Amino acid sequence: MKKSHGLLTLGLTFALIFVCMYQSVIGFGANGSSASNIKQGLDLAGGVSITYEVVGEEEPSSVDMSDTKRKLEQRVQTYSTEAVVYQEGTRRFSIEIPGVTDAETILADLGRPGSLYFIAETDSAGNANYSLQVVQDAAGNVGYDYVLNKTIEELEAEGSIVLYGTDVADAQAGSMQTQTGSEFAVSLTLTKEGAEKFKVATQKAAGKETIGIYYDGGFVSVPRVNSAITDGVAQITGMGGFEEANRLASTIRIGGLSLELEEVYNKVVGAQLGGEALEKSIIAGGIGIIIIILFMVAIYFLPGLAAAIALLLYVPAIVVLLHGFDMTLTLPGVAGIILSIGMAVDANVIIFARIREELSTGKTVKSSIKIGFNKAFSAIVDGNVTTLIAALVLMIMGSGVVKGFAQTLMLGIVLSMFTALVVSRLLVNAFYAIGFKHEKWYGIGKEPKAFDFIGKRKGFFLGSAAVIAAGFVMMAVNMGSIGGAFNYGLEFMGGTSTNIVFNEPMTLEEVNDDIVPLVYEITNDGNIQPQVVDGSKEVIIKTRTLTQEERSALTDVLMAEYQVNPELVTSETISSTISGETRRETIIAVAVAVLCMLIYIRFRFSDIRFGISSVGALVHDVLVVLAFYAVTHITVGSTFIACMLTIVGYSINATIVIFDRIRENMENAKREYELKDLINTSIAQTMSRSLFTSLTTFIMVVCLYVYGVTSIKEFALPLMVGIVAGTYSSICLASSFWFVLRNKFIPKEKDEDEDKYIYGDVFEK
Repeated sequence: MKKSHGLLTLGLTFALIFVCMYQSVIGFGANGSSASNIKQGLDLAGGVSITYEVVGEEEPSSVDMSDTKRKLEQRVQTYSTEAVVYQEGTRRFSIEIPGVTDAETILADLGRPGSLYFIAETDSAGNANYSLQVVQDAAGNVGYDYVLNKTIEELEAEGSIVLYGTDVADAQAGSMQTQTGSEFAVSLTLTKEGAEKFKVATQKAAGKETIGIYYDGGFVSVPRVNSAITDGVAQITGMGGFEEANRLASTIRIGGLSLELEEVYNKVVGAQLGGEALEKSIIAGGIGIIIIILFMVAIYFLPGLAAAIALLLYVPAIVVLLHGFDMTLTLPGVAGIILSIGMAVDANVIIFARIREELSTGKTVKSSIKIGFNKAFSAIVDGNVTTLIAALVLMIMGSGVVKGFAQTLMLGIVLSMFTALVVSRLLVNAFYAIGFKHEKWYGIGKEPKAFDFIGKRKGFFLGSAAVIAAGFVMMAVNMGSIGGAFNYGLEFMGGTSTNIVFNEPMTLEEVNDDIVPLVYEITNDGNIQPQVVDGSKEVIIKTRTLTQEERSALTDVLMAEYQVNPELVTSETISSTISGETRRETIIAVAVAVLCMLIYIRFRFSDIRFGISSVGALVHDVLVVLAFYAVTHITVGSTFIACMLTIVGYSINATIVIFDRIRENMENAKREYELKDLINTSIAQTMSRSLFTSLTTFIMVVCLYVYGVTSIKEFALPLMVGIVAGTYSSICLASSFWFVLRNKFIPKEKDEDEDKYIYGDVFEK
């Protein structure tokens, strides 16, 4: 690169940083900044809360309530992955949709959940079940519409209802190709029983009759049956546009509920945590970034400055992309982004350590820069791709907080790889081109002194086993004392929603500062979730399940401190928002992600034992953090899944870097070399990366813990333990696992080019 090119590169980089910062903070045009337009979750921005109640006097079964709750969850998550559904008592559902304030618009789109019927045009005697008639709407407008000629009960008795909403497995809007071109349609997928019933009905109606779709007291569509449908998959065509098709698909999906519901009330609720929590998280991130920039420059000199500049691009770029991809941001998401800033320096550390290694062998600065980036490439790609695979699987198979976490994780991984492999490389080469060519600007690496990690493996194994065993013992103790292995929050176990009407309106900051401490004194719950209902004096406090004594104590305190009318303090038991199905889906998604990572590692390393060892280290980290949760009684709430997933991604990334160096050293071995010495040398060569990356990530999490609100502290503290455990397992355990497996299952391979045989722990020429 010429000097002029170097200056141009620096100029363009700073210009790009300015553009991204300007767009993220101020914004081009009338739409405002990316930061202000990012969709925020219920905990940051509040949203609409809608309550439905089961129609009818008969008490619904727990199975029907569970099925209806699950279908409502699937429905409302089309608005936001952070939307939640609570079951209140035995007959009600409360739906909270973040980032929206117009309840009427949501209700019009969501529809009133109720029974959905597919009705044959004629009965067995040929009499019309419905007909086109002149009707008049509420505004007095006259038009034509289909009207039932009989009651629903009569249609059911004579068998004219061919399908119920529960017979529809799914309904999606889209486009399809026809003989005249492309048109919008609704694709229906029926259950096994529904497919059989629809087959009989469409054989009767094919070519001559319609089947009307009746919902909420009126027909939403009356499509003609052109031919018999025998495979349980059908399309409703003739839509006027995508919005019409999407509205019909939504109606069919919501009409497939097990129970008929009616709206009780709706309200706009404020954020659970308020602007103060977001401000504190941003302050934590800013402080962490400054510390990391100073650290990188102090350790890696000029390349460290290049990494700092790349980091200044990374931060506003991720804000712009969050807005561009229309992601919903919650407080755990903010924490995840701030965490990813710490992890973004990982690739830079790997590269700069390799540059110093090359300089220590006597190579020129220019050659060392080129070789350092090239040699670090495989480690960076392998480490990030394994994590990317996990994130992709979680995004496809996960739901709710898991899906949102995976989206943010994928974005952070891709952007961090770009800033390290492209931006940092351009900057380092640009600095060299404009005159920074002396070794003193880059530093010369020293030959690392290898510690006998493999020789001490039994001690590491026993130490880890003792910690994990202590965790299991504590889980058993907790089962006897608190009724569960962990201190589960309301997201997992359900809890109590307390509605309080004060004499004067209260702000969320006042609630957090004054009311929440009072509630904590009574409940000792570290995961209290307050909300303020906009335009009223009502405050909602969600906690773990309270006993009658605790409810009474809370009412007494509110009466004494705020002169609240006790009749205006009501409590309702609410269900968990992280349902059993969500937990099962998460476990399955993580299992599939681990399997995919194993396959990738097997493909890249040609040795499945590397994959098994990586997973072994990963399981170790998860068990250590679970032990920490059990011992400290930290609340296992909504941030728990995000915390564990972060640790999984972090652990596998760190381990792969060490395995990549072992593979490289094995390929380059030219003399008899004991395998344990090769492994110890490889660990020593990657030690600075392992420690420095963990340190930068740890700094960010410590800042979150120091400046964060309670829920963020309960996310940050276990994460710090996970970072320490991940660093320890990558250095002390993963390679030892691989060494044991390699000696247990001895490979016998011949390299024809090198005439090199490999037997267990010795390379022989």
